Amino acid sequence: MRRYGGVLKFGAKTSVYLLTAAGCAALAHDSFNSGDTLDFPSGFLNGVVRSSRAVFAISSCVIDYKYSLRGLPAGSDEYGRELSEIHLRSARRILKLCDANKGFYVKAGQFVAAMRQVPREYSSTLSSLQDQAVPCNFEAVKEVIVKSLGKDLSEIFLSFDEKPVAAASIAQVHHAFLQDNQEVAVKVQYPGLEYQMKFDLTTMAFLSRSVAWLFPEYRFEWMVSEFTKSIASELDFIQEAINSERAANNFRKNRTVRIPRIYWDFTSRQVLTMQFCEGQKVNDLEFLHRMGISPLEVAKALVDVFAEMIFVHGFLHGDPHPGNILVSPRGPNGFSLVILDHGIYKQLSEDFRKKYCRLWEALIILDSPKIQQLGETFGVGKYARYFPVIFTGRTINSKSVLGRGMSPEEKKHLKEDLKSLKMEDISSFMESLPPDFLTILRTDGLLRSLISKLGAPQRIRLLSYAKYALHGLSVEASSESDSAVLVISGFKTSIKYLRLRILLEIMEFVAYMNDIKHSMTAKLRQFILSVGDHIRSLRPFFISSR
Repeated sequence: MRRYGGVLKFGAKTSVYLLTAAGCAALAHDSFNSGDTLDFPSGFLNGVVRSSRAVFAISSCVIDYKYSLRGLPAGSDEYGRELSEIHLRSARRILKLCDANKGFYVKAGQFVAAMRQVPREYSSTLSSLQDQAVPCNFEAVKEVIVKSLGKDLSEIFLSFDEKPVAAASIAQVHHAFLQDNQEVAVKVQYPGLEYQMKFDLTTMAFLSRSVAWLFPEYRFEWMVSEFTKSIASELDFIQEAINSERAANNFRKNRTVRIPRIYWDFTSRQVLTMQFCEGQKVNDLEFLHRMGISPLEVAKALVDVFAEMIFVHGFLHGDPHPGNILVSPRGPNGFSLVILDHGIYKQLSEDFRKKYCRLWEALIILDSPKIQQLGETFGVGKYARYFPVIFTGRTINSKSVLGRGMSPEEKKHLKEDLKSLKMEDISSFMESLPPDFLTILRTDGLLRSLISKLGAPQRIRLLSYAKYALHGLSVEASSESDSAVLVISGFKTSIKYLRLRILLEIMEFVAYMNDIKHSMTAKLRQFILSVGDHIRSLRPFFISSR
């Protein structure tokens, strides 16, 4: 096996050292010109150490790819095996970096892990990252609250638990009661976080630009740009409160969804006071079974909520990891979903929302020309042929039924097709996608992971997406049909919706019959086992009576 560590050449080492030195110089310049001077000496030195780790780790990864694959024919089995090993080595380096630097690096690692478009070795390795942190000491938390709200804790709260109920990379949450005895959760941002964010994001931007300059086929600026936007919005708790109220209004008629009420009098950019809602993480299977809640029903409700956000509201929660979605044993059908952490949201443009609905319409019936046409409007060109693989697990020329996956022959052809793709192709594809698309891809990746952890089939996601895509299109059609000029067009569209809706109903009926089949099989198996146990228990009686 070719090992990168033992054959690193002098030029590669020099590149790493030059990148590290240049990175530190750039970061020092940025920090000296920053207006934020909070605890400058210790903050700056800590930032340099963190940034040096990052520069060295990422540079090592890039050079590993560059030198370890040299001389291997692209598309060969040896090239594929070596590439997989490099992916794994690099993912482990980045995992180690995130664990060492914590904070925004953990957030960045989670961001990458949620992107299903990155190699499997990265998503599986980085998925182990937990957004947890050592809680900040209470005096520092108290200082942030007093400074932000302009009052002492005793003037606002009847009681305030000094021990946090949760602590993540940017904030921790405390349980408290207001003076009027309202039970609340108080989310408090860690002090000095904005300075650290500037330093870390500057490092990431520098690295992405440097890597692209040295190795043009390795371009990750699109990912850093999206991460920067999401993390910047997450630090503004006023914006999070606004997002929360808008989402609550969107789901005001859905009794399965609970979004904590905001207490605006006690909310600022760094402090968020909201209704305290009890529940357990959505992937806590032990809790679900103990409470008699069906994981399958939870998965269906969860996917329906996010499908409605994407296709109907066009206002999407961008971070649906288990810690942000709780299951409460109260609600219709025996449970409700508590949606937390509304800092990262994406407002999809109306044009994009409509096109994305039409894309799913085409994916349902596998209308290849329509998929290619929409791919052109999204700016991805020839790469549109991979949309069915990314979203539905079928190739663009597949003969398989939606939700059934690929046949062995299709898998073989796809494998051969993917061998021809180079890093340049992947970079070009991701750069060409609209920002709205990147958010959807990340959210979709997190949802798929949750569905798997709940033990539910991915078919429920396909059915839900198809159903809400049609709903999103019917909303569009009804608004257009008000115009007399578009009556004929509206009639044709209605016929098309009806055809697709019938197709969906047939698919749902087949899925329902499959669920019944599995349920009956399980009950029959249980019955046979119980009868066997009963017969075995009677065996001593028959033996003794002989």
